[in-house]
Amino acid sequence: MVHLSVVVPCYNEAEVIGDFHTALVAALEPTGETFEICYVDDGSGDRTLNELRRLAADDTRVRYTSFSRNFGKESAMLAGLRMTAGDAAVLMDADLQHPPTLLPRMLDLHRHGYDQVVAQRDRTGEGALRTALSRTYYRLVRRCMDVEVIDGAGDFRLLSRRAVDSVLSLPESNRFSKGIFSWIGFDTVSFTYQNVERAAGESKWGGRHLLNYGIDGLLSFNSKPLRLAIHTGLCLFLSALVYAAYIIGNVVLDGVDTPGYATLLTAIVALSGIQLATLGIIGEYVGRIYHESKRRPHYVVSETDNRPRDFSPRAPLEAAGQARPTS
Repeated sequence: MVHLSVVVPCYNEAEVIGDFHTALVAALEPTGETFEICYVDDGSGDRTLNELRRLAADDTRVRYTSFSRNFGKESAMLAGLRMTAGDAAVLMDADLQHPPTLLPRMLDLHRHGYDQVVAQRDRTGEGALRTALSRTYYRLVRRCMDVEVIDGAGDFRLLSRRAVDSVLSLPESNRFSKGIFSWIGFDTVSFTYQNVERAAGESKWGGRHLLNYGIDGLLSFNSKPLRLAIHTGLCLFLSALVYAAYIIGNVVLDGVDTPGYATLLTAIVALSGIQLATLGIIGEYVGRIYHESKRRPHYVVSETDNRPRDFSPRAPLEAAGQARPTS
């Protein structure tokens, strides 16, 4: 019986995956808990899959799944959670920005009865502009979303088995895990750790990806943008009525000429911009409905490792007298 499953999505992490695995095992073995490590290769273009094959050959506690192409981190996390067999599961990145040394603390808090243990990073070392934009975004999200998403609380967290099962029971294709983790509820505790730089490689989350991810967060768990469009339209309609009454009053009482093309063009441009934005919001929701209606799988697996596992505290193949394969 395995107690802890560690889910590690990977995308072009060949430079760091070996160091990560060493650090992870070094952090977990002293706890005395049985554990497995579930790696998910999200269609990497480097040697990540070869590294995962080597790790699985060297350590029987390692399992891996490789996608046929890049399906995104949300799909990779879902695949990893589906692989888990433990009483609890930890989600973490392979770039060592999620320190493995925090896992014993997370396990200790889980033993106190918490179903979710969230490691919440601070913003040490981030640029002032990115920090300001992130805080503004999370303030906006808290006002718009039907669930609470805390600034700095990302995917690095421990989930109990019933929390994992609840996440897996949600069938939607457009997944926003931060919202899902809040939506399922359960007893949750968090602690803060200092932000850590990547050990190697480059971040896969550029400005465009962050913007798209932010839009997903705003639209995934509420319909308030549509309600906002309705409110904006009503306000503009009332403003137009007041303005029309003002113009008519000036003409009747004072004989003032009606405003010329400047006012008309300004009104047209403003209204057109609002209409386009509203259509964009509606189109985004319709597109999500269309995507969900197709019922496509979240990902396609090209290779997976489903051999029987030995979850003893230390179970490398060398300990069983088998030679390490060469890569």
